[in-house]
Formats: sequence, structure tokens, C-alpha cells
Amino acid sequence: MTDLFTYQNGYLVVVVFLFLGIMLPVVALTAGRLLRPNHPTAQKATTYESGIDPFQDARVQFNARYYIFALMFVIFDVETVFLYPWAVAYEQLGVFALIEMLIFVVMLLIGLIYAWKKKVLQWI
Repeated sequence: MTDLFTYQNGYLVVVVFLFLGIMLPVVALTAGRLLRPNHPTAQKATTYESGIDPFQDARVQFNARYYIFALMFVIFDVETVFLYPWAVAYEQLGVFALIEMLIFVVMLLIGLIYAWKKKVLQWI
């Protein structure tokens, strides 16, 4: 009986966190909607660009390479986030963690080489 209670208690914790994860934003947004002042006017509905009246359409097309560069930056930035704790705790982790990190770095290098071969990283 105690094993069943312990098993169900684990799911109870998950359900409580799921409930709180859903209810806290809903309560915060509802309270904000009820407590904020709401006085819409035509002046407030206009587009605002640093105090200057807009003079062209706001939908400007950008080259997709900007997004690719940003994505590549995020990928390699995340790599450094994973490498730092591993390097700090290397002595406690041992050879197995070294092999795992080498596999991780090799996979990222393969992705970089693939992007380089597809000429994704060329600016012009």
C-alpha cells in the first residue's frame, strides 16, 4: 500500500505543478486586465516610432540570411553554455563525460561544416 501511495504521490506533484503553471499566468493576466486603466482613444491607436510619424509601410522584407546568422549564433551560444559546466566539473565526471562531450562537439562541427558547404554562411 505504501508503494502505491508513493507512486501516486509522484504524479500528484506533477499535477500540482501543472495546475500552478497554468493558473498563475491566467490569474496574473486576469488581474492585470481588471486593475489596469482602460481609456482607448484614436491617438493611442496610432503607430508610434520614437516620436516620429511613420512615413512608410512597417512590413519591410529582410534577407533570410540574417535569420540564419542569428540561428547559428544561438546554436553556438548554447554550445558554450553546455561546455562551461562540463569543464568546471570535468574531474568528477570522468572519461564517460569526455566522450559524451566530444560527441556533442563533433555533431555541432558536422552541422557547421554542412552549413559552410551549403554556402549559408556567406554574407553576400
